[in-house]
Amino acid sequence: MKTISNKKTIGNNKATPGKSKSMFRGGLIRLILRVIKLVVIVFFIASIFLVVLFRFVNPPFTLLMIERGFEQKADGKPWKIDKQWKSFDEIAPSMKRAAVAAEDQSFLENHGFDFRAIEKAIKKNANSKKLIGGSTISQQTAKNVFLWPGRSFVRKGFEAYFTMLMEIFWSKKRIMEVYLNVIEMGDGIYGAEAASQAYFHKPASELTNHEAAAIAVIFPSPLKWSATNPTRYLKHRQYLIMKNMRRLGPLEF
Repeated sequence: MKTISNKKTIGNNKATPGKSKSMFRGGLIRLILRVIKLVVIVFFIASIFLVVLFRFVNPPFTLLMIERGFEQKADGKPWKIDKQWKSFDEIAPSMKRAAVAAEDQSFLENHGFDFRAIEKAIKKNANSKKLIGGSTISQQTAKNVFLWPGRSFVRKGFEAYFTMLMEIFWSKKRIMEVYLNVIEMGDGIYGAEAASQAYFHKPASELTNHEAAAIAVIFPSPLKWSATNPTRYLKHRQYLIMKNMRRLGPLEF
């Protein structure tokens, strides 16, 4: 007759220390991946929402404006943000043409990126200490409205992403309108209307070709250069911009 033992083998029911650590690491990795996935989903939803929103609502400020304000306070100056939003039709055609002639001559044809200009900038920057950009007006608008100032590969990646979204959801007309209302054009001066009033004491709707080119020529370095007191280099650049304006003719938005 066989006897049945009441003893239970419990050794097999216990997880070894190594196995427990492996299970913990696996659970932690899965949790991290879920959090990353959630963050990515929220970012995509929020970014698309913002881009669609600003198609209809004018951006109230940019991160550059805030940064410049703190810089002014640090220098003992009063906080200054001079900007007056004007609709597309309230800005002179000469100002739009000057912006295209100075910054992005293929603006109406490209889809947010000018790969020829980017390639040219990369080659020139490789052999020069003075960096030049190959950004289109769409890329500059994406940077100004949605991102922080500065240069980095991370910011460039976000810039490309927001540029693609803008090209999908915005018209070229809207991109130009926003661009000419948020771009920095002097110390505490943002947008074509504020620049026109500060430099020429007239509304942006009345800018001549010569005046518009004078404003457009300082876009790359608005805190260093002056639209009303140009250097010889700026006068030459202004001449080239006006030459390109004549070549472009009226822009069909």
